[in-house]
Amino acid sequence: MMRCLSCNEALSDYEASRRSVRTHQYIDLCNGCFKYVRDEIAAVGNVRLINEGDDDIVSKRNIDED
Repeated sequence: MMRCLSCNEALSDYEASRRSVRTHQYIDLCNGCFKYVRDEIAAVGNVRLINEGDDDIVSKRNIDED
């Protein structure tokens, strides 16, 4: 199980799939922590893994349609 690097919460499948567009490195932040940096980090994640808990953070800017 992957955990958030900031608060140590367990990551959902979508959160664990999110990575930087520029570096291609996984971000490993939960949605709660990612919301504080999402304006500075262009990120993509696997939209097929989004669940109800991910709906509040997901926007067209930080998802990949593949």
